[in-house]
Amino acid sequence: MKHCADVASLGLPPHSKVVVATHPVLAHKLTKLRDAKTDANLFRHLLREITFYLGYEATSDLAVIPKSITTPLGPHQGAELASVVALVPILRAGLGMVEPMLDLLPNARVHHIGMYRNKNSLLPVQYYNKLPHDCNVDVAIILEPVIATAGTIIATVAVLHAWGVNQIKIISSIASKNGLKELFAKHPGVEVIVAAIDETLSEEGYIVPGLGDAGDRQFDTVAHTGVKRKLNE
Repeated sequence: MKHCADVASLGLPPHSKVVVATHPVLAHKLTKLRDAKTDANLFRHLLREITFYLGYEATSDLAVIPKSITTPLGPHQGAELASVVALVPILRAGLGMVEPMLDLLPNARVHHIGMYRNKNSLLPVQYYNKLPHDCNVDVAIILEPVIATAGTIIATVAVLHAWGVNQIKIISSIASKNGLKELFAKHPGVEVIVAAIDETLSEEGYIVPGLGDAGDRQFDTVAHTGVKRKLNE
């Protein structure tokens, strides 16, 4: 189940496209994803499950063409996806969202863009771009676990627009109100699909209450105080 967010209450322009997916199971999994007690293995598993559900919502309007097939009992007129889709994970946190999206869209192309947020300025820095020279897709779906300040998302959308993509969607588990405002101020034509919208940002640019640093939590690079663990634990 999904619903379009009340963009006026979020302080967004009237035609902003924000979809908040709502479902009891999704809410349950998002709560576990947020939980500080959730370890890296479970965090990765939950992010995959949440991404698959959000991906299902994000692809609900992809173009199809008629497809004639024969079932074991006779002919049938069905449908076949017509849109060429690119998945664009923002390194490194977006990597954990690729597999479930490929389960959903096995023929999608995957183009990587590397961005990190400068700890002092909070501004995005691009360090990797593997887009082909010529744009070869109809729809680009950016994969980023959270939209906090939206700096990296804004920069990535700009790169994709310059490449030639007209339809851009963004899948994220959680977005901040401020991040959405910044995003739609710069790129009003994108569509955002999330599981939740949180109110505030910390001074360090993290969503509050949010889920912490999605990259660190996925790859277990959160600082451990003097604890060494075996690789198979």
